[in-house]
Amino acid sequence: MGEKSLHKKIILGLQHVLAMFGATVLVPALTGLDTSITLFCAGTGTLLFHLITKNKVPVFLGSSFAFMVGITAVIGDSRIGDPDFLPKLAAVKGGLIVAGLIYAIFSIIIKLVGYEKVNKLLPPIVTGPIIIVIGLRLSATAINSAFYLQNDAGEMVFSLKAVLITVIVLATCIGISVFAKGIYNLMPILFAIIIGYLVCIPLGLVNLDPVKNAEFFSLMDSNIKSQLFLLPKFNLDAILAIAPISLVTLIEHVGDITTNSAVCGKNFMDDPGVHRTLMGDGLATAWAGLLGGPANTTYSENTGVLAVTQNYDPAVIRIAACIAIVMGLIGKFGGFVTSIPSPVTGGISIVLYGMISSVGVRILINSRLNFGNSRNLMIAAIIFVLGIGCDSIPITDTVSVSGLALAAVAGIVLAILLPVGKDDVLQIDNN
Repeated sequence: MGEKSLHKKIILGLQHVLAMFGATVLVPALTGLDTSITLFCAGTGTLLFHLITKNKVPVFLGSSFAFMVGITAVIGDSRIGDPDFLPKLAAVKGGLIVAGLIYAIFSIIIKLVGYEKVNKLLPPIVTGPIIIVIGLRLSATAINSAFYLQNDAGEMVFSLKAVLITVIVLATCIGISVFAKGIYNLMPILFAIIIGYLVCIPLGLVNLDPVKNAEFFSLMDSNIKSQLFLLPKFNLDAILAIAPISLVTLIEHVGDITTNSAVCGKNFMDDPGVHRTLMGDGLATAWAGLLGGPANTTYSENTGVLAVTQNYDPAVIRIAACIAIVMGLIGKFGGFVTSIPSPVTGGISIVLYGMISSVGVRILINSRLNFGNSRNLMIAAIIFVLGIGCDSIPITDTVSVSGLALAAVAGIVLAILLPVGKDDVLQIDNN
């Protein structure tokens, strides 16, 4: 009976891996971080989260898309092998460690004063527009990957071939998301990547050199070792570009834990407590930053798997985490992900970056904010223009503040200073 039970848990764990896989590996594919390190960080970060939350919360931590805007701001177009990649990666490491520590600090504050008081600093009129800005700031990157290919001279040029692949990827992702049923409905990204990759093969866009050149075991790869053991650099520019994003994503975290509680029929906000889940998420992000992976975040895809399978055993998530760790240790697997052509990742990015902004819109709608109200209109307007129109503002010759961080600070300050009116929130007529 025990063996059958373990066999069932492994199968369920594989489903969770499939659900998180597409989004988790897409972040390193788009930012230049290493896929193997990313999967290892996702698995070990999830186990760390479960340890801190007393093994009670069935949550998987995967790569955060929200932090991509900060990571890409620091790394730019640099990739492993470029002379400036490792120094930039060291700065990213420092920024992510600070972001994780911000989570930890807020978890302590929440434990001391309660979540309700902390939540007043980040109302929906601030978090909603900021999340919209995060998605829109990344949109140009998605279009460049989706519609352009590198020519023989190394220049990015518009390509109808790339457009065709992007359309196929988008159609697959949208079709499965809207029309597929059951477990398949939770894996549109994975299926879209597979279909797009297969289409690229006869078009001659798949380069398998990364697979051939990869070591079988990741830790035997000198490039991976150079990233893993690279010491973080606490560069103020990088910290200001990356760390402030955690002020928004910690609110998303609370929403994810609330949803997870509703699906499982338990109140994880009280037991083990949102301060523990936030601490687990923060330390997992700091751990990922230390190793060279992207920030971790709670994955709603895996909450969806819980709802479909109706199996809420946290041990199943830990099995999924162990599978992710094993995948991260297999270098050939990481090489395969690296070989995914840019129109495939670009097509997926169009959906994902748009979905990030759509989440911000959903926050505004669910909060019933009245945009006929001048206070709400002004706060959102200033956040949008500062966050999208401003790349960065130099403070000194060596330090600058990103537009996203500036928009977040401006939104928080305005929300505190401007008086709240009775008509800030739309009233629902029950008649």
